[in-house]
Order: sequence, then structure tokens, then C-alpha cells
Amino acid sequence: MAGTYHVPVAERDQVRAGLAAQLVSMCFGVPVDDIRSRGRLDQKSGRARRLALYLAHVGYGWPIERVGHVFGVSRATVGEGCRWTEDARTDPALDGLLDRLTDLVRDVCESPRLDLDAGPAS
Repeated sequence: MAGTYHVPVAERDQVRAGLAAQLVSMCFGVPVDDIRSRGRLDQKSGRARRLALYLAHVGYGWPIERVGHVFGVSRATVGEGCRWTEDARTDPALDGLLDRLTDLVRDVCESPRLDLDAGPAS
């Protein structure tokens, strides 16, 4: 897309966004490539992308602008996705799943890093 403005994104943020997208992909049966797509999506894929945007915003505590940069979408798209997801949380099953996913991404990202060069612990 010639002339499109893209902000450089740190690899660490890309990995975290990928985790959010993969988890949503697994839970809702939507290909991760659809969730990470920058274009228009069908209804199911669009909802999955909104959930991944929300998960990144809430789970990582990222501001909306940062989520937009990492996923390659506008702040308006992220804001709409977060509002839609908050409204959808009236469904107890979805609310519970989002709580578990949020806890999961926080736990994974806050885990201590292990040194793989050191080999197995004796």
C-alpha cells in the first residue's frame, strides 16, 4: 500500500500481539492471518480481531494508539473494538473466557525469562 503510514514496532510488541491473536484464533476458530489482517474482514473474523485488540489493550495495559500501531490498524478501529468487546462482555461465557485470557497473557509475559544457553538444570 503505497503512501501508507506505518510506525516501527518493537519485536517484543509484535510477539505479544501474536500471542493475543493466537489465543483468540484458538478459542474462536478464526485463522490468525485473518485476525492480523489490515483489511476489511467478514463478521466472524472482524469480531475475533476486536477481541484480540481488546486483549492486547487490557492484558498488556497498552494504550489504544500502541495497540493500533502493533496490529496495523487505526486508533478508531481499536477504540471501536474495545467498546464492542466491553458491550459483548454481558455474555457470562465470553466474560469468563476474556478474564482467563487476560490472566494468561499477563502470567506468560510476567514470567521470569530462562536462559536456554545454560542447558537443563542438574
